[in-house]
Amino acid sequence: MTRKRILILLGSVCLALMLALPMVASCAAPTPTPTPTPTPTTPADPLDEPLEVFSFSIGSGGLGGTYYPYAGGWAEIINKNIPELTATVEVSGGSVSNVRLIASKEAMLGESQTDVAMEAYLGVERFEGEKLDCLRGLFFMYPEYVHLLTLQSSPIYTMADIVGKRFSTGSPGSGVEYTVHYLFEALGYTDDDFKISRLGMSESVAALRDGTIDVAAMGPTAVPASSIIDLASTHKIRLVPITPEDVDTLNALYPYFSAGPIEAGSYRGIDEDVPSLFIGSLVACHKDIQYRAAYEIVKAVMENLDYLRTVHVAANHTTLENGPNVKIPLHPGAERYYKDMGVLK
Repeated sequence: MTRKRILILLGSVCLALMLALPMVASCAAPTPTPTPTPTPTTPADPLDEPLEVFSFSIGSGGLGGTYYPYAGGWAEIINKNIPELTATVEVSGGSVSNVRLIASKEAMLGESQTDVAMEAYLGVERFEGEKLDCLRGLFFMYPEYVHLLTLQSSPIYTMADIVGKRFSTGSPGSGVEYTVHYLFEALGYTDDDFKISRLGMSESVAALRDGTIDVAAMGPTAVPASSIIDLASTHKIRLVPITPEDVDTLNALYPYFSAGPIEAGSYRGIDEDVPSLFIGSLVACHKDIQYRAAYEIVKAVMENLDYLRTVHVAANHTTLENGPNVKIPLHPGAERYYKDMGVLK
C-alpha cells in the first residue's frame, strides 16, 4: 500500500471517530441535577405562623392580695381557650420580683405596678444599673390602692402617729415596700423613724391580729383585698389617711401616683371615704414571647372578661379600652390585637 493510501485511510478513521463521539455522549446516562432544598419562608403576616406549644409560669403575688387570684383567673382563661399554651400561677414577692423573674425567663409573664415596670424598663431608681428593657406590656389590669391598716384600738390616726411604732412595710421586693419608702421619704421620714418589719399581706394581718405589729402597709392592691376583709370580720379596723397634699408631695419626687379615696363600705367598719393614693397595674411579658401567642393571650382575656370579673371585682377595670395603658412598650402581638379592635390606630 502506498504511503498516500495509508494517510487517506488514517484520515477516514479519525473522521469516523470524531463523528461517533457525540453519539456516544448522547447515549450516556445523564448526570442528575441536584434538587435544591426549599428555603423556609416566614409568613408575611405573623398571625399565620403556627402557634408554638409551650408551658410557662406567671409571677403573681402573695396569697392574701389580689394578684394571685386575679392571675388564677386569666391563667384559667388561657388554659381553656388556647390548647397550645399551659399557664401556671406562682406565688411571688410581687411587682419587683415579677419583673426580675420575667427578665430571667423564670416566668414569661407576670403582674406589676406600672411604676415598677417603668423604672425596670428604663433602668432607673430602684433598678439603677439593672435595665430590664426586655419587658413588654400585654394589658392594663386595675388601679391599686395603698392601705395603711391598723386596729381601732390603736392610737394611730395619722401618718405622723406611725413614728416609733412597729410598722410592716411589705414583703421584701414587693411594690408596696418601695411605694411606702418613696412616700415616707417624700414626707421627710427615714427607716430609723419606725420599728420596721417586712411582712407580706397575710403575714401582716396575722401580726396585727396577734398584736406583734401596730400598723401595716398593704398593697398597692385592688379594693377590696381579701386579707383585709378577713381581718375586718374578726377585728375593728382603721385605715390611716394619705391626703391629697401628701400625694402631691410624693409626686414632686416620683410622679407616678394619683390621689383617690378607698370608698366607704369597702370593708366592714369603714363607714366613710378614706383618702389614699393609687397607681395602675399591668400584665407584662418577655419580649421573646411569640407574636401570635401574645395576640392570642390578649384576645382570650378580652373575650372572657365576664368570667374574670367573677374571680375578682377589680377586673371591672380590665377593659378593651384600658388595655393598652401599660406605660411600657406593648408587645407587638398585643399592639396588633388593639389595632385590629380599633382601640389603637
